[in-house]
Amino acid sequence: MAADHLPIVEKRTLTLRWRDEADTEAFARALAASPALRDAFVSLQGDLGAGKTTFVRHLLRALGIAGRIKSPTYAVVEPHEAPDGLAIFHFDFYRFSDPREWDDAGFRDIFAGPGLKLAEWPDNAIGRLPEADLTLRIEPMTDDTRTVTLSAGTPRGNALLTAAA
Repeated sequence: MAADHLPIVEKRTLTLRWRDEADTEAFARALAASPALRDAFVSLQGDLGAGKTTFVRHLLRALGIAGRIKSPTYAVVEPHEAPDGLAIFHFDFYRFSDPREWDDAGFRDIFAGPGLKLAEWPDNAIGRLPEADLTLRIEPMTDDTRTVTLSAGTPRGNALLTAAA
């Protein structure tokens, strides 16, 4: 299909309020139940301590991952496999600074292949990452709640947004 004939994706957004960690867990369970999540790329944005890794831990638990779930801050990526065989890759690009790392580590192949990709600090890999299906921007509020803005970037992201609503 010619570039000037590509379908236009409606980039929908949804804003949620997570009052506590139970709300985070409930959202993660709802998202995990969506078939559209299987090969999605979910981008996680927010300051240090916003709750990105906490959300990922709840999502991985909802997908059946048992045992210790480490933050990939130093390793850049932590791979997991769900009981149903789903490959899951949890990236943390916080310390990512050299674009050559992207090529050397084989991240291009991971993002081109099947499986769920979750990326914290995606702006540090800008220009390397594909467009996220779904972006979660998590913002802590002064009352210890979280405002979460969900943005769909693709039709798959729109399906995930619908599942999360």
